Amino acid sequence: MAADHHLELPRGLQVDFARRVQQITDARGGELASAELMDAFTAHYLDHVSPYELVAYTHSSEEDSDQIAARVRVDGEERVIEGEGNGPIAALVDAFGKAFGVRISIRDYHEHAMAASADAKAAAYVEADVDDEAFWGVGVHGSILTASLRAIVNAVNRSLAAKEALAAAAEAF
Repeated sequence: MAADHHLELPRGLQVDFARRVQQITDARGGELASAELMDAFTAHYLDHVSPYELVAYTHSSEEDSDQIAARVRVDGEERVIEGEGNGPIAALVDAFGKAFGVRISIRDYHEHAMAASADAKAAAYVEADVDDEAFWGVGVHGSILTASLRAIVNAVNRSLAAKEALAAAAEAF
């Protein structure tokens, strides 16, 4: 993923993604080509853009506290949520808790530029407990802060998708 797609996955995310790749190769046989790996990564991580979508935000910082006001699209409807914390990530976590009752606790965080240029995109990876279950979230954007905030929202969306899949599987029995 690093050489072909400029994604330097943290070790925990490598393990998580390897499980998904193993499921695919077990089901179809054979290895995945580089483009197929990226397609699987996109489907498993980046395509989770609902029910929450970070539309825009404003961030301010004072001595001991950061504030965020984020416009979030929820199932197609925009809402402004506000929070504060010891940084912009903590402020968004606080905002999600206040607005949606989603408990998020950050376990691990990594970020990097995807190229060596001033206009390079950035990738951010967040491992978060979302309502007490661990999920990786990934965000890619020209701004490292926006990528980081998108990674948090992505982890929440992935947790909800997993819960829906589990409920659907239980309902099938």
